[in-house]
Amino acid sequence: MDNTKKVLIAEDSSVIQNLTKKVLQFQNYEIDSAKNGEEVIKAVHQKKYDIILMDIGMPKIDGMECTKQIRAMDDAEKAKVPIVAITGNAQNYSEEEFKNVGIDVYIPKPIDFDYLVDVVKKHTS
Repeated sequence: MDNTKKVLIAEDSSVIQNLTKKVLQFQNYEIDSAKNGEEVIKAVHQKKYDIILMDIGMPKIDGMECTKQIRAMDDAEKAKVPIVAITGNAQNYSEEEFKNVGIDVYIPKPIDFDYLVDVVKKHTS
């Protein structure tokens, strides 16, 4: 049985996406990525993830709206997947706003990759 944890990286910056992917692959996670909110929603409909790393400032559908749509899914397992907001604009949102849409934790940019790995491990074990 394959116990590899599946991570969806929702990030429009290819630099951040690639760095995050490399760091998590080194930790033996299986990685998919999406560059905009429409790709995120499509990916979540097609596959089960153990955690989603959600950039808040994405094109087409932002991370806050993506999170709301995921939380509203009929598939209860997909609707409760841990979602970690990653944003350089955390000051635009309160902790309460993140919680209200269903975000489990947020990580500010620039990303502390040691902290990111800790958060991913905590929410996928």
